[in-house]
Amino acid sequence: MTVTEERVAEEQRETSLAARRAMIDSQLRTSGVNDPWILDAMGSIPRENFVPANMRDAAYIDRAIPLGGGRMLAAPIVHGRLLAEARPTQSDKVLLVGDGQGYLAALLRPLVGSLDTVAPADAGTRGDGGYSLILIDGAIEVLPDALSARLAEGGRIATGQVLRGVTRVAIGVKSGTSVALLPLAEIGMPILPEFAAPKRWSF
Repeated sequence: MTVTEERVAEEQRETSLAARRAMIDSQLRTSGVNDPWILDAMGSIPRENFVPANMRDAAYIDRAIPLGGGRMLAAPIVHGRLLAEARPTQSDKVLLVGDGQGYLAALLRPLVGSLDTVAPADAGTRGDGGYSLILIDGAIEVLPDALSARLAEGGRIATGQVLRGVTRVAIGVKSGTSVALLPLAEIGMPILPEFAAPKRWSF
């Protein structure tokens, strides 16, 4: 690497660090996300590494970023709130419904005991169970029974939920064979079409 290349790389690192600090101070803290472990995680991982090259300058805006193929990277506050409600620990066996190489997976991996991922399109199929925590990276209308079945008794789920066209962070705990989601804060987040409610006929 030449001296010029080293200087450019250092400037990019400083710019990224400044953007992460600004994200924490102007988006997370002002919205009530103050847990040190969340701020440390989100302050240490460059979001620009998870967006297309032409969107790197917009990686820290407070809106979702298109990734191509219909996928979106949620705004920073969405992931901050999901982590705050999920409260992952090293004792958790976690299933992430989302991109296994994406930003939320990178945030989760050092925080939990184990992390498996499944694409939203495959989340409605049967698979291994016994998860103590399931995170869904986006908002859903319905929670598939097959996904609920993968959650252990007493296990937690953190997701977004679409209610009458409004998206909210929601949490739930499995009891018996069911998971009842409790909607919390209203927050704009990407809607996952794979979890749309069945169309109803009207006459």
